[in-house]
Amino acid sequence: MKLIKSYIQSFLSRSGNFVFGATVISRVLSFLASWIALQLIPNKQLGVVLFAYNIMAFLIPFGGLGLSQSLIRYGALVNDDEKNSLFLYVLKKGIIATVFVTILVIISGYLFPFKFENMGNTIAFLSLILIPLFVFEIIKIQFRLKHDNKSFSKVDIVYNIFLVITVFIFSYFFKGKGYIFALILTPTLTAILFLRKLKINYSTNVKLKITNFSFWKYGFYSGLTSVVTNLLVVVDILLIGYLMKDPEMVTFYKYISIIPLSLLFIPQVFIATDFVYFTENIKDKNYIFNYIKSYMSLFSLISVAICLFVFLFAKEILTLFNTDFVQYADSFLILIIGTSGILIFRGLFGNLLCSIGKIEVNSYIIIIALAINVFSNFYLIPLYGIKGAAITSAILMWFTGVFSCIWFLSVYKKY
Repeated sequence: MKLIKSYIQSFLSRSGNFVFGATVISRVLSFLASWIALQLIPNKQLGVVLFAYNIMAFLIPFGGLGLSQSLIRYGALVNDDEKNSLFLYVLKKGIIATVFVTILVIISGYLFPFKFENMGNTIAFLSLILIPLFVFEIIKIQFRLKHDNKSFSKVDIVYNIFLVITVFIFSYFFKGKGYIFALILTPTLTAILFLRKLKINYSTNVKLKITNFSFWKYGFYSGLTSVVTNLLVVVDILLIGYLMKDPEMVTFYKYISIIPLSLLFIPQVFIATDFVYFTENIKDKNYIFNYIKSYMSLFSLISVAICLFVFLFAKEILTLFNTDFVQYADSFLILIIGTSGILIFRGLFGNLLCSIGKIEVNSYIIIIALAINVFSNFYLIPLYGIKGAAITSAILMWFTGVFSCIWFLSVYKKY
């Protein structure tokens, strides 16, 4: 308990409470913005926009070719003056790269034969979100590199406040097109507001040795890992729909997985707060192993508490959605147990692999998991229905977590 208490105090000293609070507030505001859009935009129009946005969600990590993630990893290893120059390098090169990605998206959107009307125009318009989102992301990262987690938290809150306001105004007057414009305008306004607060010295621009092939390679694999991870989450739903041919089963699985997947924000808050700190100290093995023990002790305790609570009250929790969901309490509990593998292992060791520059390992692990997911679901879903998908997901959550732990420990010995 002393180790856990010390870890939490250290987390709070780095303004972790602000990051946690901002994350909760941002999620509530984001939900509110989605609800407002649902009330103001005809379902058919909104469906087209959401379909296009889901396509863009896979591409957003490739905005700037992943250089935002290169910025946070390599930025934690340089001094303050070099952080300034590195930010300018990523800002310039990232925007150029994002323009090329945007052009490719626009061309592809018009060439691909979508079934929905005006999908090419919708994707072309929505692709303009890539540039402001990239700038918005590196601004948040720069605050983290400056150890200013309070400002990092404020950026997220302000972004979501702007989102609620712009979605309401533009969706009310311009419906679907207004919603797209709001999605583009929100990160643009937020970026403009907070870019000045970074106090970047544009006249000082030192050429850095770290901006080499490895720097770009790290960013590319970061984007690839994000895309494949998103696909790993979606593939269960796609295969349930394909193999069971029952849209109702898709709905059931979608909703019983909402709470387990939502729990992943807890380790994300801790990692967002601490990533720069443990990357700066990555060569101090005593510090890192102490951090690992503290983190795993805390999240093992949290995982046991969550699993016990769900075991006792799974049916009552699912009743909040609908009484029809109670019959899938076993699948719900299986997903919760699987989530523990991410809370204890993958959330930590996946990011530690990034800290030592081995982000490609995460890509390999997720690609292997994706292949296993597809083959396993083709066997288990016909046998057990959505419980088969839950079993596959739970096993893979633990597999990817434990495997990333083993891989990190083996590599870190030689680091």
